[in-house]
Formats: sequence, C-alpha cells, structure tokens
Amino acid sequence: MRAVICGALLALGLAPAFAQKSPYEEYQRMTAANAPVELYELAGEEMWKKRQGPKNVSLEQCDLGQGPGVVKGAYAGLPRYFRDADRVMDLEARLLHCMMTLQGRSRDEATKRVFGNEDQASEMEALSAYVAGQSHGMPMRPGKDHPRERAAYQLGQKLFFHRAGPWDFSCASCHGDEGKRIRMSDLPVLYKPQHVQPLMATWPAYRVSTSKIVTLQWRMNDCYRQMRMPEPMFGSDTTVALITFMTQTAEGVPYRGPAIKR
Repeated sequence: MRAVICGALLALGLAPAFAQKSPYEEYQRMTAANAPVELYELAGEEMWKKRQGPKNVSLEQCDLGQGPGVVKGAYAGLPRYFRDADRVMDLEARLLHCMMTLQGRSRDEATKRVFGNEDQASEMEALSAYVAGQSHGMPMRPGKDHPRERAAYQLGQKLFFHRAGPWDFSCASCHGDEGKRIRMSDLPVLYKPQHVQPLMATWPAYRVSTSKIVTLQWRMNDCYRQMRMPEPMFGSDTTVALITFMTQTAEGVPYRGPAIKR
C-alpha cells in the first residue's frame, strides 16, 4: 500500500521527504529570489567610473586581462599573470594594482576598508560584484600556461594541504574529506573538480547570514582567521595562489555569479 501511495505522490510531483531537495538547497532557492546582488553590481559600476585618487581618474582604463577598460569576460579569465606587475593576480589584487597605478592612490589608502559590513559594502566588494557579473554564463578559463601561473597553482596546492598554526589546521582539515558539514552547510572537497566547480562559479556572493556581499579574498582571510593563523595581507601571493589552485581545478565551469551563500 505504501508503494502505491509513494508512486501516486511522485506522479503528482509531491515526492516524499527523502526524495526532496536538501534543506540547504531549498533555503538557497528561497533566498536567491530576494538577494540584492544587482544593487551591488550597480554600485560597483559607479565606482568603476568614479574619478578618484591624486590623479583624479576612473578605473575605466584598468586592464583586467582582456585589454584596457574591457570588463566583459574579464573575471572568467582570472587569476592570470600580468606582465606589468610581474605576478599572478586575481580580480581584487588587480583592482588594487589599478587603484595604485592609474589613480595614484597609496596601498594604505586603497586597502583602508576592503571588507564592508551589512550597512555598506566596501569599494572593493562593489567593484568585484560589478566586474564578476560581466562574465555571467561564460566558462572559467584562468591563466595556466605561463610559468608564473603554473608556479602559483603549485604553491596554492601546497598551501591547501599545509598544516600550521596553534590548531595544526590546513584548508584540507575542513575541505579534504567527503561528508563533512558545518550546521546547514556542506563542506565540499575543494581539490576535486566536481566539488570545487559549483563553489568557484558563484563568488563573489551575497551572504544571507551577515546581510552583505563578500569576496574570495574575504573568504581566504576568514578561513585563516578561523584556523587561528595570522591574517594574510590583502591580495597577497598566498591568497592569490590558493584562489589560483581552486580556479584552475574548476576550469571550464560556466560562471553563474554573483550568487548567494548561507
């Protein structure tokens, strides 16, 4: 009798609880409809065009890897090696470089407030949302052919598994085994493509639990904080290497952010 009832429910689209989506998936679906991501993208576009710094210029000539001023598809090609800086950069590291070189701002001034709060996103967060949004639907193709890009990947891989700090933690302590979770959030295995692709395809993101937009640099810094390790310098080779390792592992996935997180 139970099989008959279950079959009828499935036919009506009323699947029993065990056949439904997980609570977290349902939570994401409901909250995504009202996430104010587009507002941050609009604010970021204003910041992109705003004249600032001692040189009183905008970021509209910033080269994000596709040529000066080209935003369309730029995020999907990052991180990558930039000859003018002679280093591999992710989006935020590159934006910081442009603030300093194009606008003439000091590093201290440009990084004074890179992480915002629920009341106001930082300039960096809004810019990241705007630039990333211009790659929506495009496959992620980070640079990986230049020797520096290969070196960044190798460093990121080593850092991912490197245990350190007072708790002897590594990134793999949380993201190295199947079946781990914190509260409602699954902890994906971030060195496997099938797990890292959905993650890397959705940053930056609006975080419902804190009511603010957050970026990958924030995520890296916060993970180091949770491991009770010193906070990395913003846009450092350490955080860029980790982002490079995960993005190259996720290569080919269509970008679908800025998205929503718990």
